[in-house]
Amino acid sequence: MKRLCPLLAVGIVLQAIVLQAIVLSGSSLAEEWGAIQGKFVFGGAVPTASELKTDKDVEVCGKHKLLAEELVVGADKGIANVVVFVRDKGVKVNPDAAKAAAGTKVVLDNKNCRFEPHVTFVQVGQELVVKNSDTVGHNSNIATIKNAPSNNLIPTGGDTTIKFGSDEAVPAQVTCNIHPWMKSWLLVRPNPYAAVSAADGTFVIKDVPVGDVELQFWHEKAGYIGEMTLGGKVEKAAKGRKKVAVAAGGTNLGDIVLDPTLFQK
Repeated sequence: MKRLCPLLAVGIVLQAIVLQAIVLSGSSLAEEWGAIQGKFVFGGAVPTASELKTDKDVEVCGKHKLLAEELVVGADKGIANVVVFVRDKGVKVNPDAAKAAAGTKVVLDNKNCRFEPHVTFVQVGQELVVKNSDTVGHNSNIATIKNAPSNNLIPTGGDTTIKFGSDEAVPAQVTCNIHPWMKSWLLVRPNPYAAVSAADGTFVIKDVPVGDVELQFWHEKAGYIGEMTLGGKVEKAAKGRKKVAVAAGGTNLGDIVLDPTLFQK
């Protein structure tokens, strides 16, 4: 049996060490981050959304049966458009998540005489493209507080790009003065750790650093969500704040049941 050249043997050993280091490094990095997820559930009978009065540009806007979006609850009682974000200042940000956000434009569309999406999340420094897919003109009046408010007229097929230099403590309302039924909300945060619940009430905040963080919950009808039921237990949340322990494998809050009285403000 032939002996391996000493240099070749050393090379094989070094290669094995490098490969092991790469595997361990990847495992270590994976253990630094976890996702926070859950589902908002309406704790009562599903409410019926009222139809909006579309009395401007009726030849275009009147074609669409538009429903009020202040409180959207699905047939399975999932609550859409609940805002969740990590409140902690200076929280460590996953570099891959930061890189992905930097190269992504967020789009807010004027479509079918409504804003799409109803709640938009954008990060500080990220480009927000406000566009108009309708055959009538719109304006997008964004009532930010820490950032200078903006009110841009957007013609058919047009768009405008906005960047924000500061985060906002609560979502800013977006309205169209031409079509007063058009309303939506814009959340501006300093990092990627925010989410808006989907049509089925679910949300996921990915790549959060492992450890304790403070979440804040908000909804346009309820404001800060000061009470919620998790695992059958009622919890108070002053100003919508709740401490959560993020595990490496992720943290699932499960069903977050919200009482109907929260939305009667």
